[in-house]
Amino acid sequence: MAVDGLLLQADGIHAGYGKLEILHGVSLEVRRQELVSVIGPNGAGKSTAFKTIIGLLRPRSGRILFDGREITGLRPDQVLRLGLAYVPQGRIVFPQMTVLENLEMGGYIERDPARVREALERVYALFPILAERTRQKAGTMSGGEQQMVAIARALMTTPKLILLDEPSLGLSPKFVTLIFEKLVEMKRAGYTMMVVEQNAAKALSVADRGYVLELGQNRFEGTGQLLLTDPEVKRLYLGG
Repeated sequence: MAVDGLLLQADGIHAGYGKLEILHGVSLEVRRQELVSVIGPNGAGKSTAFKTIIGLLRPRSGRILFDGREITGLRPDQVLRLGLAYVPQGRIVFPQMTVLENLEMGGYIERDPARVREALERVYALFPILAERTRQKAGTMSGGEQQMVAIARALMTTPKLILLDEPSLGLSPKFVTLIFEKLVEMKRAGYTMMVVEQNAAKALSVADRGYVLELGQNRFEGTGQLLLTDPEVKRLYLGG
């Protein structure tokens, strides 16, 4: 078990692609049942941080602890089995599969059919529209509906922590509002989340805590409300 409710601790992470280092000692923490938002300009290293935590990138230095266990350098499938789910940016669904088939793919590591059924019920309670569209091919859905499928699929493993990378990217204003409402609903339902978001003001407004990254380093951190009202954060990142 993690101490003091701490579920994820990424400490002093250096990582990048080839010779290019993107993260220069980034540190992030998530406690149980928190919603933590990570904001910052393009190229700040937000998505790179998520890819490193989830195991798509191997850190050059630093360590990552999840639920009291070191996961630094583990593969994504190993990390997933420990209860860490990831929703990448870009609404990645299996377009030729139905909604139900997409969700079942999300629960592939769960061998007990009863637990898969329970996970489906929980997902349908959160996203009733998916319960109505079980037979629809995911590729024929709108962008916002596909994003709901992608999030719901990640919930099928009943994760301890969900990392969501830009869940509102490219969506219509109606669906941006809906996705943020769903994040709040998920938090109320007991899910723990860390969210990377371009929509900084909205992300901080729903967050317990937030981090601002810039040029691959921590720039600010604090409660969502504190960062929303911080004059420097407002001037630099919130357009105010």
